[in-house]
Amino acid sequence: MEWFEDESMWTDFSAVFFSPERAAQAETTVASSPLLRLSPGTRVLDLGCGPGTYTIPLARRGAQVTGVDLSAALLDRAATAAAEAGVDVRLLRADMRQFVEAGQFDLMISMYTSFGLFDDHDENVQVLRNALTSLAPGGRLLIDLYGKEIAARDGAAPIISDIDGGTLIVRGTVLDDWTRFRDDFYLVRGGLARQASITHHLYSAAELKRMLATAGFTGVECFGGFDAEPFDNHARRLIVRGTRP
Repeated sequence: MEWFEDESMWTDFSAVFFSPERAAQAETTVASSPLLRLSPGTRVLDLGCGPGTYTIPLARRGAQVTGVDLSAALLDRAATAAAEAGVDVRLLRADMRQFVEAGQFDLMISMYTSFGLFDDHDENVQVLRNALTSLAPGGRLLIDLYGKEIAARDGAAPIISDIDGGTLIVRGTVLDDWTRFRDDFYLVRGGLARQASITHHLYSAAELKRMLATAGFTGVECFGGFDAEPFDNHARRLIVRGTRP
């Protein structure tokens, strides 16, 4: 079993990965970001949608959203959130390495470093090829992740914080000559401790631009945040956008 197939991790750490604060920030981002300015009826694929953190706000603004995730538990949460919000979304359980619906989407998003999760670099490249196929001509891919440059600038000092009646410790480790990164999470609550790890490829802006171009995307751009600011030494995130010709 690969680490992301462990359903207990997504349920035990749901308050960490999918906090109310993160959901509120997603609502604000969807409302204000020029990168997510959509016309009503825009067909959006939220790949690695989790509990619908972006799926629901996008649907509220009139997009036709399909959320895809491998976790049944997270999709159940997304369905509940959609029902509570009174929006109609399409939710599918699928592996992004295989998921393709040719020409069916105007925008595909991958948020919170959901891209690059596979140990095999070629499998991450396959996700990009699938995205190109699933987009309609002129459709765009938008990837949000923790870039290599940001990791190098910010370092990997442990973070300790109080959360939901417990203590959370997060420790980051650079692996394999700066090609991969592991986050170890330790949650202590009620006298019990739970540990989980997330590992992903650590791509730079230049590497991602080459990957998207090789997959067939054109007009590839990098941004340092959802306000479409430049990707420079002040960048908060690495956001990469490319267009299907």
